[in-house]
Amino acid sequence: MRTSVRWINDYLDRPATAEEQADALTAVGLNFDGREVLPDGAIWQEIETTSNRGDCLCHFGLARELAAKTKRVLVAPNNKGNGAAKKNSSTLATGAAGKCADFIRVSNVDHQACPRYSARVIRGVKVGPSPEWLQERLRDVGQIPRNNIVDCTNFVLLELGQPTHVFDLSTLAGGEIQVRRARAKEMFLPLGDQAVAIELSPADLVIADGEKPVALAGVKGGAFSAVRESTTDIVLEAATFNPSQVRASSRRHKIASDSSKRFERGVHAAAIDFAATRLADLIMQTAGGTLCDGVVEASAPLPALKIVPMRCDRCRKILGADISNQEMLQTLQTLGFSPRLQGDLIECTVPPERMDIEREVDLIEEIIRLLGLERVPMGESIQIRTAAPDAKVEAAERARDTLAGMDFVECVTHALISDTAANAFAHVEHSALRIEDDRAGGTPCLRPSILPGLLATRKLNEDRGATGSMRLFEIASIFHLDAKKQHHESVSLGMIADVEKDDLGYRALRGVVERLAHEVAGRDAKFTPTTSDAVMHPVAKIEIDGVTIGRIGFLTSAARQTVGLEKPIIAAEIALHLLLAHWPPERPAAMLPSMPSVERDLSLILDTSKTWAQVESAVLGKRPEHLESMSFIGVYKGKQIGADKKSLTLRLVFRDATRTLRREEIDLEVQSLVQVLQTELHAEFRA
Repeated sequence: MRTSVRWINDYLDRPATAEEQADALTAVGLNFDGREVLPDGAIWQEIETTSNRGDCLCHFGLARELAAKTKRVLVAPNNKGNGAAKKNSSTLATGAAGKCADFIRVSNVDHQACPRYSARVIRGVKVGPSPEWLQERLRDVGQIPRNNIVDCTNFVLLELGQPTHVFDLSTLAGGEIQVRRARAKEMFLPLGDQAVAIELSPADLVIADGEKPVALAGVKGGAFSAVRESTTDIVLEAATFNPSQVRASSRRHKIASDSSKRFERGVHAAAIDFAATRLADLIMQTAGGTLCDGVVEASAPLPALKIVPMRCDRCRKILGADISNQEMLQTLQTLGFSPRLQGDLIECTVPPERMDIEREVDLIEEIIRLLGLERVPMGESIQIRTAAPDAKVEAAERARDTLAGMDFVECVTHALISDTAANAFAHVEHSALRIEDDRAGGTPCLRPSILPGLLATRKLNEDRGATGSMRLFEIASIFHLDAKKQHHESVSLGMIADVEKDDLGYRALRGVVERLAHEVAGRDAKFTPTTSDAVMHPVAKIEIDGVTIGRIGFLTSAARQTVGLEKPIIAAEIALHLLLAHWPPERPAAMLPSMPSVERDLSLILDTSKTWAQVESAVLGKRPEHLESMSFIGVYKGKQIGADKKSLTLRLVFRDATRTLRREEIDLEVQSLVQVLQTELHAEFRA
C-alpha cells in the first residue's frame, strides 16, 4: 500500500520520520518496500501488508501499529475540524432536513452475500473542489482529486479502510435501494471515463434502484447514479460484503478497485458506523448540506465480538521468553484488545477490524510481534528427534529410483491443459474439470491423465532438436468429474516411451512395469488384453493380485495428434495408491540351493494370436516334478517362420533339492511338456 508519511503522523501524538515509520512497521511484519520524495517535500512509502491484515490497508491502521511499537499515543480521527486527527471527538449534529427514511428505502434479500447495508441522506450539498488539505493528502498517495464528494469517500477509504459510496439521490428510481442478485443478461455501466457496459448474471450481487443496477456490490459504482456538478441530495452507502462474492465478481468482469481489494480481505459489519459518520461529517465540512435524521439499513444481526482467552504460562512456554503478565497485558492493550487479567488468564475482546484473530496462539503471536523476536532466547544447541520415514513417500521414491535406473527422465508438467487434450484423455464415464479463471487462457482444464503433459514434453523436445529414443515419467495428481458432477482427485504414475519397433516397444515397457511391481509391491504384474479406446490401441490392463492398477498400450494417432506428435508412442498409467498399497514388499528369506540346476531352452512355432500367458498357463498347469521356474527369452518373426506365425523361446529350469538330476530324467519331463504344448496350443518345435 502506498502511504503518506505526514498522513500517518496525523494520528500520532508526536510525528515519526519516514525512517522511523519504515523501521517500526517492518519490525511488526509490515515490510517497507521503497519511498519517494514529492516536489512539495512530502514523502510517500510503499508498505507491504499480508492478505490477513486488511485492517492495515489504511493510514489509521498503520498508525495504530506504529504507535504500539514505538510507545506513541494513537489519536483517533474525529468528526470535526480540518479532517486531521484530533484528541477530542464529537457527535454529528443534524438539521431540519427530515428523516432519512422519508427519502430512501433499503431492502436486502441476501444477508449471506451482504451481511449489512446502511444508507444515510445529506440534502443541500454543493459539489465543487475539495479544500487544499484534503487534496494534499490524496495527492501524497497518488490519487487525483475529483470533487469534494468523491474525494471524501476516497479519503475515508484510505484513512479507515472502509469502502463507502455516494449516490445522487435524484437518479435512484423509486427512491429505493435493493441489494439483490443481478438478473440474467442485465446490463451495467461502471464508473470510469472509458468504461464499457458489462453483462451481469445471477452470480453477481448488485446494488439496484427500482429499475436498474447502480453498483456492482463491493467492486464498482455505476455511471448513471454518480455525483455530478448539479447534484444537491446524496445517499451515503456504508456496507460490508462477503469477500468471496466480491472476489468472484471482480475476477469475472476483470474490474478491480481499491474497494474490492479491501472487501476481499474482510470488513466487519460492526466497523461500518464510525466510517459512515466520519464520511458524513467530512462531506458537510467540504460541501455543506444537512444530514437527515436516522440511518436506514437492512442487515443480519450483528455478530458478537469475539472473546479470546490466553494463558500467560502458555505464552511464556511457547515463546521461551520471560515476559511478565503485566507486560503481556500492556502490549495487548496498545493494540486495542481490551485485555482483562484474571489470575494467569488474560481475556481479550477482539476489536472488529482484527478479523485475523481467532485463537490463543494468535494473541501470543501479537505479543512477540510487538515486543520483538529478539526477546526469544537463542540456545547454543537444539534437540531434535528424527521421525520415521513416511511409508508412502518412501515407496514413491523407490518407484522414482527404479524408473530412473531404467533410463526414464522424471518430468514436472502443468496441471492445466487444453480442452482438446482434456476431452481426448478423459475416461468415457468422466468429464473434464474446468476452472473459472481467465488467467488460465487456453488451458482451462485440470488434467484427467498424466499422459497429455508427458506428450507435450516429448513434442517440445522434438521441436527443439532432441534426437534418439526418449523415456519420460511423472507422478502427479489427476482430476475428473463423475456422472454426478462430483470432483475427484487422485495421484497417478504416467510413463511414455518412444517405439522403434512395435512388438519390442510393448515388451520393453511391459518389462519396466514388471520391474516396478517387483521393486515396489514385491508382486508379479499380470497383463490382460482389454477393450481399446480413443487413447490406447491395442491396450492391456495391469493387475496385481487380481486388482487392476492401470493399463498399458500404444497411443492412438488421435491421442498423439493432440500435441502434433507423429512418431509411435507406448504408454502406461498406474493408480499410484493401488501400487503403493503393497509397500513394503514382502521378500521371504530362503537358503540358497545346494544342488545344481539343469536348464533347457524350447523354441516353439505358434500362431501370432497365441500369448505368453497361454504358454505359461499350459506349462504350469502340467508342471513336471522337478520344474523350478520358466522364463521368456525372446520372440522372432520372419519369412523362415511363415505368415501369421512367430517363434517363441522359453527357458525351463529344473532342480532337485536333495540330489543332482540326470539328463534322462529331464528329457522325460521336457518331452511331456512338448506333448502338452502340441496338444493345447498346436505348437511346432524348432530343432
